[in-house]
Order: sequence, then structure tokens, then C-alpha cells
Amino acid sequence: MSAKPWTRFAAAAALTAGFAIALPAQAEHWEIQKHWNYDKIAYIHDLPFAEKKIVLQVSQGDKERWGLALNNAANLLQYWGQGKVRVVLVAYGPGLGMLLANSPVAKRIQSLDAEGVEFDACYQTMLGMKHKTGKLPKLVPQAAVVPGGIVRLMQLQEDHFDYVKP
Repeated sequence: MSAKPWTRFAAAAALTAGFAIALPAQAEHWEIQKHWNYDKIAYIHDLPFAEKKIVLQVSQGDKERWGLALNNAANLLQYWGQGKVRVVLVAYGPGLGMLLANSPVAKRIQSLDAEGVEFDACYQTMLGMKHKTGKLPKLVPQAAVVPGGIVRLMQLQEDHFDYVKP
């Protein structure tokens, strides 16, 4: 997501003046959260030829479970073909650890994102983490922030997504 206009102006002014400033970086995608409408589903990836739709729930902090969910996503892409299946992985609660910037599965997330898999992060869980640490957690750049993990699961299921909890 691009910086706010005033931050771009401040950066340009600082660079012109001969010194640099550090702007806050928002690596994760905030578009869905910012423009949330339960009745109008939105995605990060445009997959106009996807014939199949599946949502994978990740709500446990178990790294083996994360690997299983990622394997499921990879297997679905291999079976149906890239662009023929929409795979959305929704992480919330302890499962949000999977989408943290320092996650042990961050490279796999990057690879699967490049193939069209969407990784949704629960904003409610993020707020809970902020309450404990004083700041929102830093997510992998591929994460899309959604208002709530369970709300997103409901939305996707109402849109005829198949549901799997690995």
C-alpha cells in the first residue's frame, strides 16, 4: 500500500534538503480491511479463471500444522492448476504466528503467494497482540489484513468456498 500523500511530500522534502528520514513501512496489504464490505467480497489476487474455491483455516500455533496447510495449498495448485483454483488461507488466534514477518514458513508463503494463494491475517488477533506488546505485529509482506478471521471464514463460505481445517 502506498504511503499517505503527506509522508511522500515529507520524504521528498527531506531528501531535497540533503537528509533522509525513516518512513513507517506497511509491508502487509490493508486494502481489504480498509474497504471492508461483508456483502462485497474482495481479494488480493485477480484470478478470473478460478473454477474452484477453497479456504484453509489456520488457528493453531503448531508449526507442523502450518506446514500441512501450506502443503494443502501447494497440492491444490498442482492438482487444479495455477489460476484455476482460488486458495485463501485465513490465520487467526495462535495461527497468526504463521504470518508474522519472522515466521519459519515465510519463504513458503512468499512462493505460494506468487502462485496466487491469498494469506489473510485477522485484525482482531493483531489488536490482541498490540494490547500485550504495545504495537501491531509485523506481518509477512504477502499478508492481507481482514477485520476478523472467523468473519472472513463466514464470508468465504457464504460465497461457496469449500472449507478445510488442516
